[in-house]
Amino acid sequence: MGILSRIAAALGLAATVAACDVGIHDLKPGESSAEQVLKVMGAPSYEWREADGTLVWEFAQWRAGLVTYMAEIGADGVLKALRQVLAEEYFAQVKNGMAQAEVRRLLGQPGARMTFPARSEEVWTWRYGPVMPEGIDEFNAHFDLAGRVVSTSRSRTAQPQ
Repeated sequence: MGILSRIAAALGLAATVAACDVGIHDLKPGESSAEQVLKVMGAPSYEWREADGTLVWEFAQWRAGLVTYMAEIGADGVLKALRQVLAEEYFAQVKNGMAQAEVRRLLGQPGARMTFPARSEEVWTWRYGPVMPEGIDEFNAHFDLAGRVVSTSRSRTAQPQ
């Protein structure tokens, strides 16, 4: 793919990405209802309940998979927090020894999972923006066969997909 084709592909994906955030700025912690969150965000890709009764909804398919939001809904049905977790501050929290379930709750559903039997390793990958002509950044969590983080790494796709 030539440079002009890659730039055109990146611009097209960027337009799709920008269109997906319409309405999200209207969601306000402490004010917006769970119903309003669902109206703007759509159906969550995953959900769980915390020990204090807070319901957490994961929205892993936003912005062409380059953004994952976590919405915390209180027992009163009101939005407590809305976080975009595919960001450096969350990647930095992934530590050796963490279980796969902990990483999933922190970063959301990975975009890809690959197993490397020769290395006795499974690698989960999250793509995150911005989309650049030279590719898309990726964060990788490497797990041993027991499902515990043994390392993290960064990579870049060769070109936008």
